[in-house]
Amino acid sequence: MLSLSSLPRIPLADWIDRFIDWLTATFGGIFDGIANGLAAFVQMITDGLGFVPPIILTIIFAGLTWFISKRGIAIFALVGFFIIDYLGYWSAMLQTLSLVLTSVIISIIIGIPIGIWASQKNTVRQIVTPILDLMQTMPAFVYLLPAIFFFNIGVVPGVVASVIFAMPPTIRMTILGIQQVPATLIEATEAFGSTTSQRLIKVQLPLATKTIMAGINQSIMLALSMVVIASMVGAPGLGEEVYRAVTQLKTGTGVEAGIAIVILAIVLDRITQNIKTKKTRGDV
Repeated sequence: MLSLSSLPRIPLADWIDRFIDWLTATFGGIFDGIANGLAAFVQMITDGLGFVPPIILTIIFAGLTWFISKRGIAIFALVGFFIIDYLGYWSAMLQTLSLVLTSVIISIIIGIPIGIWASQKNTVRQIVTPILDLMQTMPAFVYLLPAIFFFNIGVVPGVVASVIFAMPPTIRMTILGIQQVPATLIEATEAFGSTTSQRLIKVQLPLATKTIMAGINQSIMLALSMVVIASMVGAPGLGEEVYRAVTQLKTGTGVEAGIAIVILAIVLDRITQNIKTKKTRGDV
C-alpha cells in the first residue's frame, strides 16, 4: 500500500527541541527574572488576601459584589465562600484565585492593546487571527511542556500556560467590539475632525466596553479551567487538591475540591457578566 510515511521524514520534532534548547541557553537569565517576578506577584496577592481572616474577607467580598453587581450574586458569594472555608479549602482557594487573577491581569495588559491594534490595522489582524486560532485549538497540555523547560515546575508554568490559553477571547472580543461600532458614528467623528486616538478613546472603546468585558469573562473561565491541568506541574491551589484526589482515588475529597472550584467559577462569572449592569433598588 502506498503511504506517505515511506517518504523521508522532516525532523520537525528535533528542530523544535533544538529551538527550545537554544532559547533556554540564550535567554535563561530573562526567563529566570520573569519566573521570579511572576512567583513574587502571585505570592503577594495570596499573602495580601490571606492576611484578612476568612469570615471578614468573605463579608468584604460579598459587599463589593453587591456594590458592583447584584444582591443575589452577593448572597451566593457569601454562602459559597463560607462553604469553602467550612470544607477547609480556604487557603487553596486563595492560591487558585491568585493564579487566576495574575493570568487574567496579564491577559488584559497584553490582549487589549493587541486587539486595539488589530482592529485598526488589517495587516495586523490577518497575522493575529491564525495565531489566535492556533492558541485556541492547541491542547492545553502542550502549553505546559515549553513552560516547564523555561520556568521549571511550580506556579509560574501554570500562570504562563493559563495566559496563553486564556488570552485569545480578550483579543478577539476587543477586535469585535471596536469593529461593531456603527459606521455612522465613525463618519460623524471624522466630520468633526477628531484624530484616530480621540475617536478610539472617546467613541469606540466606550461603546465596545460590554463586548470587551465578555471577552474578559471568557478569559477568566478559561484560566480557571487550567487550574487542574496546571497542578500537574506543581501549581498550588484547588487544582492540586483535585489532582491529589484523582491519583489517590479519594472521590470524596475530589468532589469537595471540585465544589469549591465551581463556587469560585460561578462567583467570578456572574460578577464579570453583571459588572456593567446598573444596580437598581430591588435587584435580586
